[in-house]
Amino acid sequence: MTKPQSTAIWTKLRAWLRRPIEEEDGVAAVEFAIILPLMIVLFFGALQANDALTIHRRIDQIAYVAADLVAQEKTTSDADLDDVTAAAADILAPYPDAPLSIVLTSVVADSDGKTTVDWSYAYNGNPLKSGNSIDVPDGLTEPGTSVVVAQVGYNYTPIFDTAGDSFTAFSMSRTFYTRPRQSVVVTKTD
Repeated sequence: MTKPQSTAIWTKLRAWLRRPIEEEDGVAAVEFAIILPLMIVLFFGALQANDALTIHRRIDQIAYVAADLVAQEKTTSDADLDDVTAAAADILAPYPDAPLSIVLTSVVADSDGKTTVDWSYAYNGNPLKSGNSIDVPDGLTEPGTSVVVAQVGYNYTPIFDTAGDSFTAFSMSRTFYTRPRQSVVVTKTD
C-alpha cells in the first residue's frame, strides 16, 4: 500500500527543514564569522591598553630622571633645563611627546619650615611663580633645606576608538621629589 500524496510531501518537507540543523558542514565558518569581530575589538583594545601602560611607566621614569638630573648640580640654567627636559622626553620614544608636560621646580623651606617656590621651569606647560607657597609631603623638608620637584603630565589619546565613547582620552601624571646632592639649594642662573 502506498502513502497518500500529502503524507509523502509532508515527510519530505520535514526532512528538508531538518537538514540544516542536522548537517555540520560550514559550522566552523559560521562560528568564526560570529567571533571574528569580537576578536578584532579585543586585539585593538589590548594594543591600546599596552600603549597606555607603557606610557604610564615611562612617565614615572621621566619624573625620576628629570628631578634626579637637576638635583645632581649646584647651579642650573635655562639651557641646562632644556637639555634635561629633552633627555627626559626622549625616554618617551617612540610615543609622541607633544602631549607631555614637565614642570621642574626648586622648593625652599624657610627658617619656619614654610615652603615656597625658588624657581620653576616648564616644558610644554606653565612654570610655577617664584615666591608662591607650595605644599610638599610632610617630613620632606626641614627649615633651611630644599627639594627639587618634577611634575610630569601626559594626555593620552587612544589610536583606535574601539568602544565608542567608553574609551576616550585621559590624563596621566606623576610627581617626584628629590633633595639636591651637592648643595643645599640648586640655584638657577639666567
